[in-house]
Amino acid sequence: MARKPVIGLLGGGQLGRMLCEAAGPLGIEIAILDEANCPAKQANQNAKHVTGSFKDPEKIRELAVKCDVLTVEIEHINTDVLEEIATKGVTVAPGVVKKVPVHPSWETLRLIQDKYLQKEHFGKAGIPIAPQMAIESGASMPDSLRQAYEKFGFPFMLKARKGSYDGRGNFKVSGVHDFEEAVTVMGKLPLYAEKWVPFELELAVMVVRTEDDDGQLRDVHAYPAVETIHEDSICTKVFYPPRNTPETVSEKARQVASNVIMTLKGRGVFAVEMFLLADGTITVNEVAPRPHNSGHYTIEAVPYMSQYKAQVASILDIIPRSINLQPRVAGAVMLNILGGAQEDSHDALVDLTESLYDDDMDIFLHQYGKASKPSRKIGHITATSYSPSTNLEQLAAPLIEEVDRIRQGRIDAATAALRPSDATPAQNPAAAAAPATSSRDPANPLVVVTMGSDSDLPVLRAAFEVLERFGVPYDFTITSAHRTPHRMVELGQSAAARGVRVLIAAAGGAAHLPGMLASETTVPVIGVPIKATHLDGHDSLLSIVPWRIT
Repeated sequence: MARKPVIGLLGGGQLGRMLCEAAGPLGIEIAILDEANCPAKQANQNAKHVTGSFKDPEKIRELAVKCDVLTVEIEHINTDVLEEIATKGVTVAPGVVKKVPVHPSWETLRLIQDKYLQKEHFGKAGIPIAPQMAIESGASMPDSLRQAYEKFGFPFMLKARKGSYDGRGNFKVSGVHDFEEAVTVMGKLPLYAEKWVPFELELAVMVVRTEDDDGQLRDVHAYPAVETIHEDSICTKVFYPPRNTPETVSEKARQVASNVIMTLKGRGVFAVEMFLLADGTITVNEVAPRPHNSGHYTIEAVPYMSQYKAQVASILDIIPRSINLQPRVAGAVMLNILGGAQEDSHDALVDLTESLYDDDMDIFLHQYGKASKPSRKIGHITATSYSPSTNLEQLAAPLIEEVDRIRQGRIDAATAALRPSDATPAQNPAAAAAPATSSRDPANPLVVVTMGSDSDLPVLRAAFEVLERFGVPYDFTITSAHRTPHRMVELGQSAAARGVRVLIAAAGGAAHLPGMLASETTVPVIGVPIKATHLDGHDSLLSIVPWRIT
């Protein structure tokens, strides 16, 4: 029997884990480049795995040597080295070089990495997109924002061109009063502005793309459209079929998505996210060149060709040309399990999933092997039925209510100033207890609180409450010693001149933020240890102690 090709995968998160689960029964070997205990490696033991960063060129070359084709779990990777491997090859032995194909194409990955160029590409192809314009950074940014207002009016969306997902890198500009904060929060990033889209519904379609060995498009196969629900900028629920939506709209979304993917290059599975407007028109929001939340339901609903099996089959060019991707069920609901305010906030949801039963509903639990952190995707639940999704929603109501309870816990655990912008007072009982006025004063703060991620909010909640209680002018910001070092330096060096008397910095993850911030300022820095996955915060404490921090 001929040896089956080995697929090299850049990234080993939950999408990679489910890809391995699909490939295993087919006898397809997956070699993963990521950290040693990543979710995908937990589910797939393989001597060909490479330990390291999937952004490291040398590690990518090391993986390529062991594989016959490369693919990705996440698009935020090094496309320069992928181009090199695909076009020039990688050295496998002295004097021996092999070219390793990359699917989807490195050209597609590079295009999709830049959301502005992605949309420009689609617009030129006649794909419906929201009007947009590039935004200049630096000293010219305020003028550029005014030009966006003159072109689009308020509100408009300010978006990072690269590196953003799950709502990160998005900023709603509602008026001139938001300009200063927009410059502070996003001024160092390459940006674009997009006209506000008052959509009625968010839709998504997974599309499989195949091509021949010469790079010529062979087929696109689209799954049915689904409705996606985003809360706090994260996809929390998916409904198949879309609720209260005519079949003609779903078919139109399917066709638009197919047209989008026809314009790209390479084999693979793509997610096309779209907005349905009040007049029935559809606008494309963005594309992901990989499996996606909106396609998780296909594991059970389309068992003969889930999105993960389709990724394997398309990459290896073994997709049947006559394939039908219609689900075998009448309805499906997918619920993301997101980490709550506490490490065990999701336990009740898992227990309920394991015990809930109905003759007309099947329930499937997927856990990703990831530690729980607020808003982190740590698993998902799919419920299927031979009844329409509207009836299934009623059957799955206990699960949906528990998902909503976990979200409310996250909101309640955060300070009023940092609650999700779409959590209105009517939705959020905690907001009713918040003071009518806040002591937050971004222009003249005496105290600035900073953290590397909003997952640190539950620990820092007490600091905000004390500042509010005593009316101390304060501000807050997300600053990472690793992801945004220049912004961290700017915060430290400008603190004294701004009149800031104290900086409070969370020490989570690598735990370097308080110490590195203290090295850039004469203002006292209070380091707050954050309990991480390991060592119960001791690593954070030890990182703080050696620094000269008041």
